[in-house]
Amino acid sequence: MKLGEYKAKRKFPETPEPRGGQGKKEGGLIFVVHKHAARHLHYDFRLELEGVLKSWAVPKGPPIDPFQKRLAIKVEDHPFDYKDFEGVIPEGNYGAGSVIIWDRGSYHHPSAEDRKESERLLIDGLAKGNMKLMLNGEKLHGEFALVKIGKDEKSWLLLKKKAGKDNDPADLEVPMENRSVASGRSLEEVAAGAGEKSATKKIERIRLRETEESSVLQEAPSVPMPHRLKPMLTTPIKKPFDHPEWIFEIKWDGYRAVAEIHEGGASLYSRNGILLNSKFAPVTEALKSLGFDAVFDGEIVVTDDEGRPDFGMLQDYGKSGNGHLVYYIFDLIYFQGHDLRDLPLIRRKELLRKILPSERTIKFSDHVSESGILFFKAAIEKGLEGIVAKHSLSPYRNGKRSDQWLKVKARAGRDCVIAGFTEPAGRRKHFGALVLGVYAGKELVYIGHTGGGFSADMLGEVRARIEPLIRKECPFKTVPETNAPVTWLRPEMVCEVAFQGWTSAGLMRQPVFIRLRDDKGAREVVREDST
Repeated sequence: MKLGEYKAKRKFPETPEPRGGQGKKEGGLIFVVHKHAARHLHYDFRLELEGVLKSWAVPKGPPIDPFQKRLAIKVEDHPFDYKDFEGVIPEGNYGAGSVIIWDRGSYHHPSAEDRKESERLLIDGLAKGNMKLMLNGEKLHGEFALVKIGKDEKSWLLLKKKAGKDNDPADLEVPMENRSVASGRSLEEVAAGAGEKSATKKIERIRLRETEESSVLQEAPSVPMPHRLKPMLTTPIKKPFDHPEWIFEIKWDGYRAVAEIHEGGASLYSRNGILLNSKFAPVTEALKSLGFDAVFDGEIVVTDDEGRPDFGMLQDYGKSGNGHLVYYIFDLIYFQGHDLRDLPLIRRKELLRKILPSERTIKFSDHVSESGILFFKAAIEKGLEGIVAKHSLSPYRNGKRSDQWLKVKARAGRDCVIAGFTEPAGRRKHFGALVLGVYAGKELVYIGHTGGGFSADMLGEVRARIEPLIRKECPFKTVPETNAPVTWLRPEMVCEVAFQGWTSAGLMRQPVFIRLRDDKGAREVVREDST
């Protein structure tokens, strides 16, 4: 038994791998497929032959479709006892990483089920570089072939043959479950059970690689990365609801942002296309470190020490640095060459959860299923802005408002375009009230004015911001009736107000200023959007 190369590469007893063990000489031949999360995730295809396990590393795993070709690199023979190995090869050892028994079973040459004759034909095929195999495993069934493709001994192809008339059609199917057929454990669970300091990073690498090979991802079309996508929009509703086909997320009080990660670089855009890289540099740097290509949709927030988002702290973050900056990601639009927009939302979120690392600045925005009413109540009790309801099967439609994405806010409020201001009266400084509108098609429509909700500092800040926008012409088609003369503005700035409902004339009752919305363009503020 020639295991010299195998033993030379390993440091016993540092590694739990078996030192050796002679193969049996009676009964059927066995095969085993190990899934191995070493530096690169791969599969090890091993065949009992001549008392050892002849072994090939298959980077992309066994073929699923007939005539699908998978590169297989021949490696050193492994001892027969390796068929039962499952565990973690420690750092500093050859092949360090988690190993599970992905599949196992018996095999023979298609022309001979008798062990002696089958082994003779298999040894002959190995020497000639063309081995025909009939596998009977728990996952792999049917006829396969190993074919040498180069002059060197290492380069082979593993192929799956098409079923003939006498074959079971099920032999064409290869289930790609990521669990051991021996223990039922996943690579993640094996890594977590090892108790190593680096277990978290290993688990993250495993999740990433298994996501890349998942059938869900492979079903998505391969296309170049889309750039500067406008995010999908929500439709406001008044009350939460329960439904088994819907999921419910927190409505974060921050800046909506789309992130592009490509070839180690990252770009972070607001919903109206403004680059946010320098403004939120820690988020950009965290995105760069992820090590894969992707497009995310999420919300940038600054939270207080109790985890509650604070929009005021977010607006001042560049100056003060106070609070905890977090990019909460709730959708995965593109990943590693695949466009995911037509996948159901719940599948996109499953992929997203797997690929995001444990990171302080980047977090997965989780959800609950079915129970929207209770979730809304909990969100309000925690002082959050509200919730977003999404149909679990919804596709992603960038730039579109959809009735499959809905939002319920804790307070009645909406975004408004600032179209003008009145002069202050009495001791008040800077301005009296803001004149507000929304777009109905291409026309700006008056919906009221607000003079409440401003601190002294905010009055000064707003006046400074609107001063460059002063113009002579009224931006409304019909000049509204106001209780004081108005200085008109170019309708470019957006603010959010709370109010108590609508009058019969279509004006807001008792509107109160909440905040400026630098993250939103004026043309996005339309009559149908009541937030």
